Amino acid sequence: MLPQLREAHASPPDSRQNELGDLRFRNLLLRDDWAALPAAIRHRFSKRVAGGATVIYAGEIVETELKLAGWIVAQLARLVGSPLPRWRDAHVPAVVAVTEDVRTGGQIWTRVYTRRCGFPQVIHSAKRFAGTTGLEEHVSRGVGMALTVHQENGALVFRSAHYFLRIGPVRLALPIWLTPGALTVTHTEEGGGQFSFLLEVVHPAFGRIIRQFATFHEVAS
Repeated sequence: MLPQLREAHASPPDSRQNELGDLRFRNLLLRDDWAALPAAIRHRFSKRVAGGATVIYAGEIVETELKLAGWIVAQLARLVGSPLPRWRDAHVPAVVAVTEDVRTGGQIWTRVYTRRCGFPQVIHSAKRFAGTTGLEEHVSRGVGMALTVHQENGALVFRSAHYFLRIGPVRLALPIWLTPGALTVTHTEEGGGQFSFLLEVVHPAFGRIIRQFATFHEVAS
């Protein structure tokens, strides 16, 4: 059974949304959970990116752990746009750009992870505020992932609920053996305008196969 959308704030009129900024992430959390987040995270995920504007975050990949199974999964994921880290490079620059997706009403995320040798890895994905959980992340070839959003110990946490394949109007649930496993992204405020990003993938058979830790700060918007 697919998870149901959590209790959310009632959406105010559009004019009120323009005054307050972007309420789409806020509406995915319970009121008390949103209030428990640090002000900097609330502001970051309430920033309205419209009219072709882009928000840019710069930082570094501090650490990447890849088990053999994780490396294999990351290589196979190249078939759908290479959305998972493929190398173990540490302390290398990284840049994330977030732009409004005018066509779908979501956001386009572009991540550039440099390497010590060779071309950087560029990851494109689109976040859409849709589906049974209220939030989906789409990569290429119609593959997507439904996400649930949580507040845990003052951090904003995104968890995969299920994966799917969209072929035209048809949407098919992907069996667990065709997915990398349970994915969790934890966004934690570190102070001084800096925040951390922790990506973990736990496979049902092999345990934690991927872990990537990075830090960022906003440089332009």
